[in-house]
Amino acid sequence: MSTSIYGKRTTTVDNILRRGRRIGGLLAAALILSGCTVGPDFHRPTPWMPGGYENPSAPPGAETSATTEAPIKIVQWWRTFNDPMLDSLVGRAASQNLDLKQATARLRQARAALGVAGSGLYPQLGSDGSYTHAGTGARGARSTDLYSLGVDAAWEIDVFGGVRRGVEAADSNVQAAVWDRRDVLVTLVSEVAIDYINVRSFQRRIALANRNLESERHTASVTRKRLGAGFVAKLDVANAEAQAATTESDIPVLETAEQQTVYAMSILLGREPATLLAELANEEPIPITPPVIPIGLPSELLRRRPDIRRAEAQLHAATAQVGVATADLYPKFSLTGNLALEANQIKPLGNWSNSVWSFGPSITWPIFSGGSIEANIDVQNALLQQAVLTYRQSILNALQDVDNALIAYSSEQARRAALAQAVISNRDAFELSTRLYVQGQTDFLNVLNAERSLLGVEDSLAQSEAAVAIDLASLYKALGGGWEINPLGKEMLPAVPQPATSQPTLTRQLLYAPVTQPVQP
Repeated sequence: MSTSIYGKRTTTVDNILRRGRRIGGLLAAALILSGCTVGPDFHRPTPWMPGGYENPSAPPGAETSATTEAPIKIVQWWRTFNDPMLDSLVGRAASQNLDLKQATARLRQARAALGVAGSGLYPQLGSDGSYTHAGTGARGARSTDLYSLGVDAAWEIDVFGGVRRGVEAADSNVQAAVWDRRDVLVTLVSEVAIDYINVRSFQRRIALANRNLESERHTASVTRKRLGAGFVAKLDVANAEAQAATTESDIPVLETAEQQTVYAMSILLGREPATLLAELANEEPIPITPPVIPIGLPSELLRRRPDIRRAEAQLHAATAQVGVATADLYPKFSLTGNLALEANQIKPLGNWSNSVWSFGPSITWPIFSGGSIEANIDVQNALLQQAVLTYRQSILNALQDVDNALIAYSSEQARRAALAQAVISNRDAFELSTRLYVQGQTDFLNVLNAERSLLGVEDSLAQSEAAVAIDLASLYKALGGGWEINPLGKEMLPAVPQPATSQPTLTRQLLYAPVTQPVQP
């Protein structure tokens, strides 16, 4: 039959088309099924938050700072102190701190891991080549060469969403790394500010001690003159000199603390300990707090506090990992193919007649794994429960931090006001006792007691002024302020979380359930 060759060719073509339709059907079915993902869906939690802070009012006075629940404004909060040196130190720390650079490296690592996870969604293509020299029999028998070049391709179709859940988890880890870096930045800024305030406080206290030492030496000199004139006993001179020596002994301790604080601040800037000694050598005033401090509402902590946002992202990642583990229960569909060229010499490799190829779908489905898949699902569910508890704990810690900072800030302002009045009264008492002593109307013990009281209360006032500024820096840290700064420019504030409207999921069950209540996926 003259058409037999053509008929055979037609049959071959039909077979190829038939196989192609089968493969295409399988591929279409797999693509349709790939729209589903196993495991729980994540919904942003909306925990209950109090309507306001336990915000005690600051005592009335000209130097007090009031806190209000007006919308929070703490972007670059350190600038409210109006101290150019502090502004400079914070800027340098944000660009040079080694802990922050480590957090940035962790962020790059998380982004790279996201790329690794995302590669599973795409076909994988590889190539190989080989040369083999083989022979049979004794010496002199025939031997052959074999050259081979090949290309292998494989594509696992993500039917049940295991790969997509892995990408979801990796993307959440990126977000967690972003907020981890911001948390490091918040802590860094507050530590720089607190160390700077402490340096200025030590300088103030050293200056007060030197001034009082000069006054006490003058008092001792006057006492010695009165001893020479026979108006006082030698005991008065001994007491006066002892008081001066005691004050002088306190100065080296304060100088040591000042230098050690400067060393710590230099480390925060990623520099050698003594780097800032010359720059901060001159005494400057303790930073003054602003008159009004808007702190917003507790609900704003959910989007401002980096540790809460990090815990939320870790919760999202843990939820997705449950889906990754669950997907191992289901079959995996793949399309595989390979093309190879084989010849006894290199030149014939370019001849298509030397090609060998194959293409087709494959399926793998674990039938028995000794319970390892189910155990891994239990592991991921336990990790999810831990992430939920960590998230809840981070919110409680945030509320505690703010309330602690508020009460400390308010109380310290009351203490500062009382100490300021005490300084005035003690100074009047010292001047009066000194005048009466010179006139011979009182003994030296009254002068000595008044002098000691004045020195102590002036030092306490300096410490209180610093404590007020430090408490404000701690409040800004508790509110999550300072992460917007970036050596490359400001970062935008994230969007306000919207309440979840879908039906309850495993994540939400765990969030609102009592700690001891078991929750089934």
